[in-house]
Formats: sequence, C-alpha cells, structure tokens
Amino acid sequence: MRKSVARALAVVLAASSALTVAARPAYAVDLPTGARSLESVNVPGFYLRHADYLGSIAAVGPGSSAQAKSDATFTVTPGLAGGVGCVSFQAANGMWLRHRDYRIRLETNAGTATFLADATFCVRDGSVGGSVRLESFNFPGRFLRHRDHELWIDPSTTNPDTFAGDSSFRVGTPWVAGRRSPVIKGLYADPNIAYLAGRYYIYPTTDGYNGWGGSRFKAFSSTDLVNWTDHGTILDLGPQIGWADDRAWAPTIAYRDNRYYFYFSGATNIGVATATSPTGPFTDPLGRPLIAAGFRSGQMIDPAVFTDTDGQSYLYWGNGHAYAVRLNADMVSFDAGQVRTFSLPNFREATFVFKRNNIYYLTYSVDDTGSENYHVEYATGGSPFGPWTHRGTILAKNLSLGIKGPAHQSVVRAPDSDTWYMAYHRFAIPAGNGTNREVTIDPMRFNADGTIAPITPTL
Repeated sequence: MRKSVARALAVVLAASSALTVAARPAYAVDLPTGARSLESVNVPGFYLRHADYLGSIAAVGPGSSAQAKSDATFTVTPGLAGGVGCVSFQAANGMWLRHRDYRIRLETNAGTATFLADATFCVRDGSVGGSVRLESFNFPGRFLRHRDHELWIDPSTTNPDTFAGDSSFRVGTPWVAGRRSPVIKGLYADPNIAYLAGRYYIYPTTDGYNGWGGSRFKAFSSTDLVNWTDHGTILDLGPQIGWADDRAWAPTIAYRDNRYYFYFSGATNIGVATATSPTGPFTDPLGRPLIAAGFRSGQMIDPAVFTDTDGQSYLYWGNGHAYAVRLNADMVSFDAGQVRTFSLPNFREATFVFKRNNIYYLTYSVDDTGSENYHVEYATGGSPFGPWTHRGTILAKNLSLGIKGPAHQSVVRAPDSDTWYMAYHRFAIPAGNGTNREVTIDPMRFNADGTIAPITPTL
C-alpha cells in the first residue's frame, strides 16, 4: 500500500538570526534560478568558479577549456535552508557551494541543518546596476567576496574601500548549459513517455499534494526530448469522471484505429478514457472503472499498455502484486478469466513492458516511492507474459549528485532507430520527497547479449 510520507528537512537556527533575516527589506535585484555564471564586478573577465573543491574567481573566456567553463557554471536553486530571496548553487557534479570556517568550498549535501544553512545565500543589491551581492543566510552581515582571488564570507567592514566591489557579481549567461533537468518544470511524477503522431509525449502524475491527492492529468510534448510544450489539463477526474475525483496517478496511453486510449489510476481504481487526439479532449466510454478497487489483491493502480508487433495490446498493472491481461480489440474490455499474475523479485509497482530484438523486457519499481531507495529492476522473457528471468537493478540513487528515489519508469524508442530512453521521476532537487518529485529522461544502452546496462542518472 502507498503511504503518505512527509520528510521535510528541519533547519534549526537561532531565533535571533531568524528574526534578523525576516526583518530585512525587500531588494530590487533578482537572481533567477537555472544555469548561471557570475562575473566579478571589479575584476572583469574573472568568474566565480570552483577548483579542487575550493571557491575562487578565475579568468574564463571563449577559448577556455570545457572544464574551466563547467567549473564557472552553477545551477541556481531556491535556498536549501529557505528564506525569501535566498538561493543555493549546485555545480555540474551535483555538489553545492557552502562556507565552512568562512571559506567557500564545494561539498556533497549532507542534509544537516548546518549544511543547508551554510549553502544558502540571500541576494542583495550589488555595487553597480544589475549586479548582486550574496549575504550568508546564517551569518547576517557577512558576504561572499573574493580575497586574493579566493572566495570567503567576510563582514562588510573588511577593506571598506574595495569590499563592495569585491563582493559584487554580474549575473550572466552560463558558460555551459548546466543542469538539463527536470525536463518538465514543476512537480510531476510517474511519467509515461510515448512517441505519437510525430512527437514525443509525456503523461505524468501531477505532484505536490499530500497523500498524492491530485485530480488532474496533463500532457507535454516535444520533438527533441529537450523543449517541451505544456498542453494543459487533458482529463480532470472531478467534473469528467463520475466514479472518482482524487488520487489521479500514473497514466499511460495507447493508439489503435485512429483513437487514443488513456488509462489512469483514479481513487485506486483503473479507468480508461478515449480521444481522437493525444491531447484530448478525453471522455469516459464506460462510466465505471475498467478495473475496480478490490478486483485482485493489492492496489489496482499503475496501468501500462504494451502493443506487440502483431497488433495485440496487453494491459499491465498492480501494487504489491503484478498483473497482466490481453485487451480486447475495443481496448476498453478484457476477459477477467485470463488475467495473469507474475512473481517478480522485490516487486512493488510500475510494471512497464517493451520489446527489442524479439526480447520482451519487463521493468518495474522496487521499494516505496517515498524512500530514497526507490529504484528500477527488470526481467526478460520470450513473450508478453514471460516466463520472466530476473536481471537485477538498472537505475538507482546517486547521493553524490543529490539524486534520490529514481524510478516509476517508462521507455520509448526513437523512431527508425535503436536509440532508447527511460523517463522516470526522482525526489525534486534540492529538497523534494515522495510527494514532491520531478521528471527526467536518460538514455538507455544495451549490452551485446541484450541485457540492459545500468542507467546513469544525470542532472
């Protein structure tokens, strides 16, 4: 059973410091989130960067090495410790800028209250128009500044003639692209990726609700897996589905005879809606669940459809128990007497089947979606019903990059190729949990024997 998991990171600061931060006036400057590079105001051409895990400023230009450009690019995120107008800086390797003994350095997020506060800086006006200064969250009055090209947090009374310039940076375009994900901006999970009508589509769970209580499904499309168009709500359980109005989870889609069939979890039932377009509008042809709660053991959630090369479609689903059945030609019914049950090691949920070179691959998620250990395992077989040979883990957390709980996967093949991608969710970075997740995509690679090489989760 799914369990609501609330894992808020508690940041404990002295009451006097908290009051000081809260009392500060609003500032005109803004440091937008996303990939950014910061140039020193009083040493033009020198950029905030890290080297050997220590912060400094260094010359970076068009002819600089790729490594130097990467070292001078940071992904700006909302402050790890919170605070209005406060930010944190993540490097390409997933580590974070923080101060320790007042020196700026790059370290892995330890998740402690001290680390989160040390890695949070509040944006203030710089010494020249359009520039910013970065005040320490937990040491008010100390600012990030360069001293002999090294980065420290120092009080503003230090070297008053040059301090304002030493602590001011112009915010510029990044030297490199920086973090490329989440591919869909915002909180989403359980992505079903498909190639339909000449475009890639992602159909996710809309996330961020306690108890996973959302009611709406959205669709996003892309031609390149990088730039995504938001098509808005394509199905709203409350007004459009008479038998469910919450827990809109883990949809999937299939195409047959000029119609699209959208299968979804609603109030722990599985429903189906149809449309003539991959973005709807979708309507309920049954007026009832396709698979009602209690139909079999476990939760009746997480549908996925696989259509074989002979045109036969199969529906997979389950939480705690894995099920599958052939769909009838109408795509909205099946023979209940033909439902199969699979025994899969460590299975929790999110079965997704695809076929490559006459091998059937059944991928699935292990552990709880609220656990940082949520991950993907898989099995192979000779038919859509197996029998299945367990092959092990192919996607798991990477704490050095801050990646937790990567799973609830789906797979797509680029058209006319042997290029494959896995879409999945993970805890939102930097401070997500099991109900605050984000969607990303990584390439898949296959070994010569047809097994799947471990997928490297990336930022």
